Amino acid sequence: MDVIAAYGLVGSYRGAAQICGTTHRTVKKVVTEELARMSGHPLSARKARVSNTEVVRDLVSKKVAASEGKISAKRLLPVARAAGYEGSDRNFRRLVADAKRAWRRDQSRSSGRRPAVWSPGEHLVIDWGVEFGLHVFCAVVPWSRFRFVRFAADETAATTLRMLAECFEILGGVPKVVLADRMACLKGAVVANRVIPTPDYVRFATHYRFRPDFCEAADPESKGIVEALVNYAKADLLVPLAVLGESPVTVEAANAAAIAWCAEVNAAVHRVPGHAAALSGPMTSRAKLLRRNSPPFGVGKSRPLTPTSADRASSIARSGNPSTVSSMNTCLRLPPLGSVKCGFPFTQVSCRSTLSTKPSTSFPRSAQISPWRSPQKAATRNITL
Repeated sequence: MDVIAAYGLVGSYRGAAQICGTTHRTVKKVVTEELARMSGHPLSARKARVSNTEVVRDLVSKKVAASEGKISAKRLLPVARAAGYEGSDRNFRRLVADAKRAWRRDQSRSSGRRPAVWSPGEHLVIDWGVEFGLHVFCAVVPWSRFRFVRFAADETAATTLRMLAECFEILGGVPKVVLADRMACLKGAVVANRVIPTPDYVRFATHYRFRPDFCEAADPESKGIVEALVNYAKADLLVPLAVLGESPVTVEAANAAAIAWCAEVNAAVHRVPGHAAALSGPMTSRAKLLRRNSPPFGVGKSRPLTPTSADRASSIARSGNPSTVSSMNTCLRLPPLGSVKCGFPFTQVSCRSTLSTKPSTSFPRSAQISPWRSPQKAATRNITL
């Protein structure tokens, strides 16, 4: 029945509400509006309620921007009270949280961050995670979505390099760039906000012929593709093993589950965004990967190489048939490739170096020294690699 008709029949708000199946407040509102319309004086529109946080909204936005989103609502509340805020603490915390989200959103837009455009065989992104005392190593080839997940008991440099070598072995090649965050096991130092890799990592990269790269500090967004894989490995691989399997979870059981999962997901074929007919699977990237060196890299402790003599041209002479490496106007005589027994055999030289069997003649002998060392000092100082 119509609300107006029901009210005219029974003459009470509650009775009409019971007949129409609504509340008496709704009946009163409908009847009042109808009487005002019939009298020729319709009710004015209801004014929008102004939030009690509007008086300090601009103040909070300025404080959040000045502190780069670090200031807390607890610290801002006394300032807001002095500015005339009379609402509750809960409403104010919501206001500060909204201001921080808006500030972060504007920062991501203004910083020029764009979605990454990947190329076949170009990058391999790696990262570590930890859950239930187990460390998970994850690697992703972004173009083909090739994923590599393994578990270990630690995150040492030897473990990381062993995981990378196993990843290259399964992938069947080596990418041009390996992108990692500033993990302590691979970071030797930071100079002018540039990461200097450890000597072991440099030897490893030289052996497999890839360029090590590092993310900016405190910038996980630059490798979000592997961050998502780490979260998945912890939530969907380790947690089910801990809940349904044996407790505590062993490295062997976790690696068995990871191998089975990687074999399943890496067999899938994905479509390339923007190309409906093109497909990108693991084999698409493998065609672009560098051929892996043989034999595999020996992961272990290295010992410093001690030169037998140094001549006036800042050259290191060794026994045997030395090869000459000319780079950056410096002439170094090194032993034959693979003859150094230090756990990290020299099988490849940096891409900026050129190999020859005799000293370089493109520069005079006086110029074949390091630019930061004078000939007099070079003749009297021993050089240690």
